[in-house]
Amino acid sequence: MSQNHHEEELIEELVGGEFEREAVPTSKLKSWKSFLGMYAGEHAAGTEFMIGPLFLTAGVSAFDLIVGLLIGNLLAVLSWRFLTAKIAVENRLTLYYQFEKICGKKLVIGYNLANGILFCFLAGAMITVSATAVGIPFDMEMPKLTDTTPNGATWVIIVILIGAVISLASKGYDTVSKAANYMSPVIVLAFLACGIVALNQLGVTSFADFWNIWGEGSEPFPGQLKYTFWHVVIWSWFANAAMHVGMSDLSVFRFAKTANAGWTTAAGMYVGHYMAWIAAALLYAVYLKSPEAQAFLSNGEAPPVAPGPLANNAIGIFGIIAVVLAGWTTANPTIYRAGLAFQAIMPKLSTFWVTIIAGTVATIAGLFPAFAMKLLGFVALYGFILAPFGAVIVFEHFFHKQAGIVKNYAEVANIKFNKSVFLAWAISFGLFYFISIQFDVFLSFVTLPAWLLCGALFLVFSKSFQKKTAN
Repeated sequence: MSQNHHEEELIEELVGGEFEREAVPTSKLKSWKSFLGMYAGEHAAGTEFMIGPLFLTAGVSAFDLIVGLLIGNLLAVLSWRFLTAKIAVENRLTLYYQFEKICGKKLVIGYNLANGILFCFLAGAMITVSATAVGIPFDMEMPKLTDTTPNGATWVIIVILIGAVISLASKGYDTVSKAANYMSPVIVLAFLACGIVALNQLGVTSFADFWNIWGEGSEPFPGQLKYTFWHVVIWSWFANAAMHVGMSDLSVFRFAKTANAGWTTAAGMYVGHYMAWIAAALLYAVYLKSPEAQAFLSNGEAPPVAPGPLANNAIGIFGIIAVVLAGWTTANPTIYRAGLAFQAIMPKLSTFWVTIIAGTVATIAGLFPAFAMKLLGFVALYGFILAPFGAVIVFEHFFHKQAGIVKNYAEVANIKFNKSVFLAWAISFGLFYFISIQFDVFLSFVTLPAWLLCGALFLVFSKSFQKKTAN
């Protein structure tokens, strides 16, 4: 069986809901090759065209970026391998069914709603990315880093058309997922080509020249946060916090033969979150030398980050196509998964209609450039909200015996709303979000403390509530 077929089958089973309320049987387990292709493709996508340049706007140094990303992405891979993949192969359940067993059906509804809405906002950012490419032939004004609302009628029309096409395509996920598998190598090649061309445009002939592109760093652009080494490390570790420490990828790795399949996430981290981010940053470095960008800077404004023009400047029409495809192949499955989350809340609605609802929300979000232009902050918030829920699964899995609590308590006690889970999340979220806002602490810095506190509080509250119930 070909690797492409493995990938298609894996994605089909993941989003199609097969074995959603039972453990995956041994006959359906997948080899590590299936996951390798899936992660390499998923993480070299539309978000990368935005994130790379945004690091430059944050004034990172060469060491902060190159070494920080190396370490941060390694921590993400280790989280997938030793937490997500390990728990997945031992339980072989979807995230949602695992949550239902622990939290109860009513609490899972709240999680699904939050997950679905955040998915829509992320898909909206990818519609924005594609729009910057589609708008080039129409001489469309590109959104600025500080833009929050639509900047003109052309922008609105293009975003709505792209959103409609992506939303309608999302209902045929099997076909689109197959197309995405074929598109992924093209997108990866485009990132590589963009990086090579940008290096040439920057006159880089040695590693020293490459290092000097970022040098010792700089002051952040107007309205942007200054990133240090630790910002880069922690942010890149938790860029996919919802997926690894948040346990969302339990639904993926339940198909793995062994937990070693978790190592395949390195393909996504070092092809997408390393090579692609740096390549995209190089595109922006080229643009910053242009008279247009210098004019923005001289006026005290941040030059716009528009992936379409950046890629077009490097590799022409191939760059425009790559940006459109990258945005599409990211937004499409994201909208579909948001639809599935909404369908869990509204089970009587068909997959088609919940997908259309999700696509509409995503398209509306795409009209507002802030979701894309503030993507570093949004991704940090996304992980911060959802990751602590994963701590509940992790702490129960590894420490339920030591804590003396009943595993899968909602299922065992037949309760719909596990107060222990909700209180643990609410306290950890509220406390550390307050600290972040009140003391201006970078949100990703408090994601790990919030995760740890949520897990610990869950054990403490569970011990207390279960003891009262027993009495």
